Amino acid sequence: MTDALLDAHALTRAFRNGDSVNLVLRGLDLTAARGAIVGVTGRSGAGKTTLLNILGALDRPDSGTVSIEGIGLETLDESGLAALRRETVATIFQASSLIPILTAAENVEIPLRLTRAEPALRDARVARMLDGVGLGARSSHRPEELSGGEQQRVAIARALAGRPALVLADEPTAQLDHDTSRRIAALFRRAVDEDGITLVLTSHDPDLLEIADEVFELREGILVTAG
Repeated sequence: MTDALLDAHALTRAFRNGDSVNLVLRGLDLTAARGAIVGVTGRSGAGKTTLLNILGALDRPDSGTVSIEGIGLETLDESGLAALRRETVATIFQASSLIPILTAAENVEIPLRLTRAEPALRDARVARMLDGVGLGARSSHRPEELSGGEQQRVAIARALAGRPALVLADEPTAQLDHDTSRRIAALFRRAVDEDGITLVLTSHDPDLLEIADEVFELREGILVTAG
């Protein structure tokens, strides 16, 4: 791939449990171009979440390198990593991680406030993103008033709202029905095509894998072309 936004090289990550060591990533390489969708599938426990955590600067590899927009994550201190997560990378976790005391709209607004977007722009963007995930009528509801699937859709809207350079999505449609999953897939594709976002997602959902420009399987600690 050319014009890579994300470049991960020779990543290794192991976890110790007593005297045993589980080597999850074994020299993994991954490159994602600007404005592309990369899908990663694989069995449960293969290391997909570990990989996304490393790419999103939430965990560090035991060895190997990750660069985003040409900046090596290993060169950043905690302040630099926090800025990266605030301004450049958004992560959609399997748990929605919404702030309970905030409404759906206020949760979606968070990345726009962090980047000091103008109020009128914030309001318009929040409304557009909630409409995009089919929750425009639920904007004033707090997380406890939403179903698990609705909470996840708010989390998706929040991740896309600030137009980050890179979105990492961990099984983002796992709690959604087929029709809603297809809607989210279309939203992802539109965000990538219109806003130039790079999306790396883990999923077994055929609707999501269908929109990916490349699909890999995480197998025995490395990525292999799926098919």
